[in-house]
Amino acid sequence: MKLFDSELKVMSVLWQEGDMTAKRISDILKNEIGWNMNTTYTVIKKCIKKGAIKRSEPNFMCHALIKKEQVQEAETNELIDKIYDGSEDKLFAALIGRRKLSSDQIERLKQIIGELE
Repeated sequence: MKLFDSELKVMSVLWQEGDMTAKRISDILKNEIGWNMNTTYTVIKKCIKKGAIKRSEPNFMCHALIKKEQVQEAETNELIDKIYDGSEDKLFAALIGRRKLSSDQIERLKQIIGELE
């Protein structure tokens, strides 16, 4: 399932806070990014249509039907395929080559790689 940036903003609220009313989501996004209620409700309805959110009554309760990790994995796979020709090692090299890593960060990466072997 492909979610656009606006849809990810709504989903992020649900992933962080759990089930809540559309009104509460609207209030949070108004404070965080200045969205009005109509914008938030429109995006919530798009997420419902895609099957990312389940709506229940009373009070237009919203429940995330997909997990953050599922979206992260799909977005990462798309990035690897689109930008790095399907090569995870090219992505990894690009990420670690961007800046100087501390010795602690290098050790943590070694642990992660060791766990994969």
